[in-house]
Amino acid sequence: MAVENVSVVFKLYCLTVMTLVAATYTVALRYTRTISSGDLYFSTTAVCITEVIKLILSLGMLAKETGSLSRLKNAIEEHVFFSPRELLKLSVPSVVYAIQNNMAFIALSNLDAAVYQVTYQLKIPCTALCTVLMLNRSLSWLQWFSVFMLCGGVTLVQWKPVEATKVQIAQNPFLGFVAIAIAVLCSGFAGVYFEKVLKSSDTSLWVRNIQMYLSGIVVTLIGVYLNDGDNVLEKGFFFGYTPWVCFVVFLASVGGLYTSVVVKYTDNIMKGFSAAAAIVLSTVASVILFGLKITITFSSGALLVCISIYLYGLPKQDTSKVVREDTDRESKQKLITV
Repeated sequence: MAVENVSVVFKLYCLTVMTLVAATYTVALRYTRTISSGDLYFSTTAVCITEVIKLILSLGMLAKETGSLSRLKNAIEEHVFFSPRELLKLSVPSVVYAIQNNMAFIALSNLDAAVYQVTYQLKIPCTALCTVLMLNRSLSWLQWFSVFMLCGGVTLVQWKPVEATKVQIAQNPFLGFVAIAIAVLCSGFAGVYFEKVLKSSDTSLWVRNIQMYLSGIVVTLIGVYLNDGDNVLEKGFFFGYTPWVCFVVFLASVGGLYTSVVVKYTDNIMKGFSAAAAIVLSTVASVILFGLKITITFSSGALLVCISIYLYGLPKQDTSKVVREDTDRESKQKLITV
């Protein structure tokens, strides 16, 4: 995908926001699940509210895109009310994303934010594999090398889990890793599936988002009922909510939408730097807030992950020109010989 020609200042702005959102979300979520005082909120309700806010924001963006309420109404009627097949098609990533978001809460309840941020980069090889299988794309040898390097880095990080001295609640690192593994698989599949749906027609991105978030609200409400139904009826839907919890919901809602909009103004290298910077910021915040003890294996693994992200994002070398030049040179040489 071509990157539009915009100013360096705007690209830096996009990079800064993407980095801060990624780092702040994991640290804030970890804080609300482990250290924040008060009653613990129901994570399933937070995921559900996030879908509702995303739907409202997408409706607002579609209204801006269409330019009038009448065209907005026509677009919603055509693509939502009269397109049950499309809604069913977008319900697939809705279910997968709902599972992914709930797994993030489980993972950050059992793993430090820095460990989560590093391990979650396994979404890159998972997305790469789904891209090869579902979109019939190919990866360069450097990208495959970076995938194996990333897996090695994550292995080092998980080899001996780091300790957070200020977290007093019981944690299960193995459960946290399993939750991340599921979230990574969900992220890779849902992202590539959604990309395939987007590129299969000229339907607006915001229309597709609305279709997906409508299904997402239904799916997450079912999740609330199955997991916390009795407790929600007894204590209320917003039980345990604090300003920090609302901040987490806000970041989860705006972050995904904002990233999907600004990636067209950045390239893979900038996104790689953003992910690496988010790892560094999450580590610093974890040391300050949670008393994280940095180990040699964690540092080595995090460094390998950062390098692999950068290598994976490097543009593929176009060898066609080189081959063409060699062919032309050989042809000229033959003519000269003759």
